[in-house]
Amino acid sequence: MATQAGAATVAGAEAAQPRVARRTLKPERTKTPWWMWIAVAAIVIFCLFPFYWLVNISLKQGSDLQSSSLIPPHPTLENYKTVFQNDDFVKSLRNSAIVALSTTLLGLLVGSFCAYALARLHLRGKFVILGIVLTISTFPQIAIAAPLFKLWSDIGVFNTLIGLIIPYLTFALPLSIYILVSFFREIPRDLEEAALVDGATNFQAFRKVVVPLAAPGLATAGILTFIGAWNEFLLAVTLTSSPAARTVPAQISFFTGATEHEIPYGSISAASVVISVPLIILVLLFQKRIVAGLTAGAVKG
Repeated sequence: MATQAGAATVAGAEAAQPRVARRTLKPERTKTPWWMWIAVAAIVIFCLFPFYWLVNISLKQGSDLQSSSLIPPHPTLENYKTVFQNDDFVKSLRNSAIVALSTTLLGLLVGSFCAYALARLHLRGKFVILGIVLTISTFPQIAIAAPLFKLWSDIGVFNTLIGLIIPYLTFALPLSIYILVSFFREIPRDLEEAALVDGATNFQAFRKVVVPLAAPGLATAGILTFIGAWNEFLLAVTLTSSPAARTVPAQISFFTGATEHEIPYGSISAASVVISVPLIILVLLFQKRIVAGLTAGAVKG
């Protein structure tokens, strides 16, 4: 009995040693230095101050617009009321939503097929193809604005929504393809092969296995495409001539004041805040997916 008790005591001591060791080997949480918090706060203020100043101007009217105070002397929402009473601005909001959503959906649809082919199929020179696709995104928009204006006028799609969606899609596809290729490469081929063994077709395996697993990449590509299409200005101004197809960024440039030479800073600022809020909410809601999509494939193992 004494021998058994001694053995039990030794076993208990040996079992306790790893717990003690693990407790002593646990890394201590390093304290963030104070200067790091100051640096982060300075960067945040530097990034947010332009938007705050935009809101500040949007709450001013009359002589207050000449004031440089950080807080509006007599804050008012009259500028916001004015922009929403502007029928052309409301129509441009609808146009921007249609163009941005259509560009996003078409970009994800076409981009997912192209990215899957580049990531999975044994194509000769597919990396060259990917390089050519990415090169398109480096073209300056001003280089194609004049040719598109002439071409769109000749074929009858000038000043139409489809006339904006097509060129927007040209610049949206390279980014979508690049992001989705990285995601499709990370998905194990075994999952697709298992679906094929179970009787699924290649398209069914792509639609029911690959696409759901690549949801973070699709979300990232969709959000970035939507933001780019929503903010685009040069092509929207060049390829439209009336509020019938003009998007919000272009319509704001046509705001006029009470007199011919007056610049309506308050109304322009209020309209800019209105079109910025949806994008801010979108980024805040999906910031984790955006980061995951941009860093996909950066770390191996």
